[in-house]
Amino acid sequence: MKLSRLIFSSLLITATTFATGATLPAAAAPSPTAAQPSARGYSPPVPLRVIRAFDNPDHNWLPGHRGVDLAADVGQPIAAAGPGTVAFAGVVAGTPSVSVEHADGLRTTYSPVYAHVQVGQTVAAGDVLGTLAPTFDGYPGLHWGALDGPDSYLNPLELLDAPTIRLKPV
Repeated sequence: MKLSRLIFSSLLITATTFATGATLPAAAAPSPTAAQPSARGYSPPVPLRVIRAFDNPDHNWLPGHRGVDLAADVGQPIAAAGPGTVAFAGVVAGTPSVSVEHADGLRTTYSPVYAHVQVGQTVAAGDVLGTLAPTFDGYPGLHWGALDGPDSYLNPLELLDAPTIRLKPV
């Protein structure tokens, strides 16, 4: 009984760590240079540590959070999550932003990012789109979004493979 409770606790801690974006132990943390594309061909634009989760509202006019915020430092390079064509590189409501249109019809967005790319430029997964700019809304890090159509927001984490959970001997 005690062992099963310990295993369950380990699973719960691991699942909670992934869901809340807490930092993984160094041995389990993914390497920022070794991000492998998911089955859908996407990888995170920065090392994956969620600091604000996706919160899609029931209606597009209601408040919510239409993407995820990932921990990143100002000046850090921001990579394209997948191959595509730069659809936008400029400023939206005072925030520097970059959007990439992908062959599967999705559009990924990255802000605040000072663009190092131009509209129409083809990018590969992992290519640097720009550098992280300071935030203006009090939430630090990179806002990463995904759109499937004009008003259909997706949780960009769903573009990635689920994490592998490994149980270690006690």
